[in-house]
Amino acid sequence: MSMKENIDFVKEELNSEEKFLENFVKVERFYKKNKALVIGVAAIVVIAIGGISVKSYTAASNKKESNIAFNKFLQDNNDKVSLDKLQEINQQLFEVATYIKAKKENKDVKINVTYLKDLLEYSKAVEAENIDKLSSLSMQNNFLLKEFAIFNKALILAKDAKYLDAKETLKLIPQKSKVNDLVVLLNHYLLTK
Repeated sequence: MSMKENIDFVKEELNSEEKFLENFVKVERFYKKNKALVIGVAAIVVIAIGGISVKSYTAASNKKESNIAFNKFLQDNNDKVSLDKLQEINQQLFEVATYIKAKKENKDVKINVTYLKDLLEYSKAVEAENIDKLSSLSMQNNFLLKEFAIFNKALILAKDAKYLDAKETLKLIPQKSKVNDLVVLLNHYLLTK
């Protein structure tokens, strides 16, 4: 290596160290100027992380406790302690437990759990052979048993000798539906009517 190359190399090293020190001084000035802001942001980040961790731990703990309480309730439907625990930490499981208990005692219960509420309305409509209620349930886009509601409506219409209405109702069920096998059977019956 020549002397000139060595001098150029040393100059580059000094320039890079100079730039590093210059950037360090800038950061230090910024920190001194905005010390409260930097500490505040850091504190907020630490508190947020701690809060999220506590919330996550609490949610997991409540989930575990509610599952244990629900399992105890399933073993003994008269377990008041489990029901109280469910009511305290998991309202939806409490409503499911209340529904189960009321069903075993042949009582009516008001429930707000979305799918369970829909299933309860559906079973009541089928039991009462309420075509209007089945129609309204089948019109809901997010109804779990939409096609079964339509099929039961057609079944009730066929039972009431409204065969043309029953055939038209069955056309509302898509061919890819899980209910399609039942639709085919009912359509075969309706061919003779």
